[in-house]
Amino acid sequence: MDGQPLEYAPAPESRSVVRLREAYDPFIDGEFVPAETGEHLTTANPADEEPLAQVALCGEADVDRAVAAARRAFDAVWRELPGAERGKYLFRIARILQERSREIAVLETLDNGKPVKETRDFDVPTAAAHFFYHAGWADKLAYAGMGPDPRPVGVCAQVVPWNFPLLMLAWKIAPALAAGNTVVLKPAETTPLTALLFAEVCQEAGLPPGVVNIVTGDGGTGRTLVEHPGADKVAFTGSTEVGRGIARALAGSGKRLTLELGGKGANIVYDDAALDQAVEGVVNGVFFNQGHVCCAGSRLLVQESVAEELLERLRARMALLRLGDPLDKNTDIGAVNSAAQLERIRDLAETGRAEGAHAWSPPCPLPERGHWFPPTVFTGVTQAHRVAREEVFGPVLSVLTFRTPEEAVAKANNTPYGLSAGVWTEKGSRMLWTAERLRAGVVWSNTFNKFDPASPFGGYKESGYGREGGRHGLEAYLV
Repeated sequence: MDGQPLEYAPAPESRSVVRLREAYDPFIDGEFVPAETGEHLTTANPADEEPLAQVALCGEADVDRAVAAARRAFDAVWRELPGAERGKYLFRIARILQERSREIAVLETLDNGKPVKETRDFDVPTAAAHFFYHAGWADKLAYAGMGPDPRPVGVCAQVVPWNFPLLMLAWKIAPALAAGNTVVLKPAETTPLTALLFAEVCQEAGLPPGVVNIVTGDGGTGRTLVEHPGADKVAFTGSTEVGRGIARALAGSGKRLTLELGGKGANIVYDDAALDQAVEGVVNGVFFNQGHVCCAGSRLLVQESVAEELLERLRARMALLRLGDPLDKNTDIGAVNSAAQLERIRDLAETGRAEGAHAWSPPCPLPERGHWFPPTVFTGVTQAHRVAREEVFGPVLSVLTFRTPEEAVAKANNTPYGLSAGVWTEKGSRMLWTAERLRAGVVWSNTFNKFDPASPFGGYKESGYGREGGRHGLEAYLV
């Protein structure tokens, strides 16, 4: 082939494994029931903008019903159920997620726009792993380090974002249920379908009515839920701006609150790093899920002496990324989730150019329909540029250089966020020295975007507070 990349024949996943309804109702007290409002929103496929389904726009009365159902289930059934019995339900849910994994992966891709190879290989397996992991904790809470007889908090109001709809649901529901709490969850306005499919999974698993309730709608629905006086604990994943508003609204209420918010992660590459390995980590760190990742490594800090060589290899690797149909199993870069998010990405990219940074993208024809943005790298970036300071939440990488480890740490920490970081070096002592000084909740060593249910995840500063996953993640759901 004379060094030319291989051409891939299309390998589309079939949509026939998904059975879409024309309209979806909220899931309350173990059943799908019509919303009191009688209103609906339309959820669409971001890859072609075709409508997928009508989804109920829940109002105050619907949230009241869901919270009341969760309270009845908590008081009458779930809180006193032995941990081993609760664990059995979580095991069943995990197994059903695995059994229906192909259906769920395709539905997540249709509703979200991310490549099906990501939903198939990451989202669904990791969601199932969280239920398996927390099922094991359900009868061992006395050994979690929170006292000999920890008790559940009560009714948990949970709001999840659109970038990992099913996985964020699993991060929140699994520990809540393992600890003996009941849940009212509100999925994102643009990606509600896998949460509603999860309601079917709960029915199939025989979960007692009211233990899990799902209300759909817009930001107003989410606000009504988190401010509801019947909720004992609130968990939110989303933007820092919305998180601030929730914190203000709940101040003095006595409710427990955990927030997992935005990020502007730094990926630090030292001059002794294995550059090809680092390039793969940089690409995965910022282009995975179209950059719709709160812990994305969207700032590349590379030591000056190897910057030119690394950038050459990075551009060559980016030229091999395939953008297109998310249902094609060869696709690397899928569709941006919404028109609003695409507009934000475009605005910040244009600002970067206007401020003097240089943007480069590989030759990348964009589909005529849908929401698309090419993988882009900005060079000539300073710490004052907006693309280096604000969360783009898209496939956009900003490159800065450094000369000394002290300068690398100073630049990495020069952000209002503190969610994640990556460090690339062959020296263990340098790795540990750097990690100790980075103000980030997660620091990856010679890798990026690796997750495990047993490992706590969360941030500092404007990236929120509290942890999800591991023993630490159980703490917010126990008293």
